[in-house]
Amino acid sequence: MEPRTRQRSTADERRATVMRTAIKTFAARGYYGTSTTDVAKAAGISQGYLYRLFKDKEALFVALVDHCSDRLREAAATAAASVRTTDPQAVVDALTAAYDEVIDDRDVLMILMHAQGCASEPGIGEAVRRCYARQVEYIRAVSGASDEQIRRYFADALLSNVLVAIDAAAVDAPWARTLRGRTGPRDAPRAT
Repeated sequence: MEPRTRQRSTADERRATVMRTAIKTFAARGYYGTSTTDVAKAAGISQGYLYRLFKDKEALFVALVDHCSDRLREAAATAAASVRTTDPQAVVDALTAAYDEVIDDRDVLMILMHAQGCASEPGIGEAVRRCYARQVEYIRAVSGASDEQIRRYFADALLSNVLVAIDAAAVDAPWARTLRGRTGPRDAPRAT
């Protein structure tokens, strides 16, 4: 039997590990409630090594916002490719379904919501604006939708963020049904 040699992970692998753990850590407590010590501990690395991978806490959080933006863009591309019509509303409807699937990942949802809440931090604000710009221009290009249809898409998406964050699907009350405004799995009463 040959002796096992320990392979050291590369910086890229460590960076990916940090991203996976940081998204959960920041999603749970937000940007202001999470320290780099918390992230380093969750990732199983020293805080010093964390700072070798990301220059500071803001840079790490910006990387998370960019990661979430990439997830949204990838889901939108997959959805757009599946539509077999050029009708802008049909494309927007497919993009809406894809968006809802992405935000069902509560960690992604919470990173996006926390990012909007701390957009006064220069780097984070720029990352949030970049995320929206990227999504708007992609949706415009792939769907041919009007500005009004795009505004409606984002209005519905932002409302979906809130509904998922507060678990409105678990609430059987007139206000929740009004805000949900559509039927589907999210509107079905949950088993208790």
